[in-house]
Amino acid sequence: MKDDAARRLPGYYAWTLAMEPRFSDMDPNRHLNNVAVMVFFEEARVRFNRHIVETTPGLIRPRYLVAHASVDYLAEGRYPDSLTMAYAIGNIGRTSIRAQKALFQGTDCIALCDTVLVHRGETGPAPLPDDLRSRLEAFAPRV
Repeated sequence: MKDDAARRLPGYYAWTLAMEPRFSDMDPNRHLNNVAVMVFFEEARVRFNRHIVETTPGLIRPRYLVAHASVDYLAEGRYPDSLTMAYAIGNIGRTSIRAQKALFQGTDCIALCDTVLVHRGETGPAPLPDDLRSRLEAFAPRV
């Protein structure tokens, strides 16, 4: 993942979601553990995809496979401080997209995540439908 200072700013992202850490997300040092951070990114991805379908009349639910996910841990997350998940669509290819996500506590960016999602058909990767592509374009980074 390329270190881009803009990715550490909340205004870069087109969509956000507030989340609360649970006691079980904490490690013995009262920090959010790395596995919990990845789960928060997964939850943001799922909720974003639901948001797309629920706010786009007639859009058929996309079927994705996660082809790659990478996380850069930038700072320790604290329990029980609230979290803000931020989401943008960084690239749109023929059959895949790259989701760019960030995890914030207050104004501090504590982690970044890139996920490559491959749109699939009955027999493997399939081109992104035009209506899905145009909807995803609305969530490009705000640079």
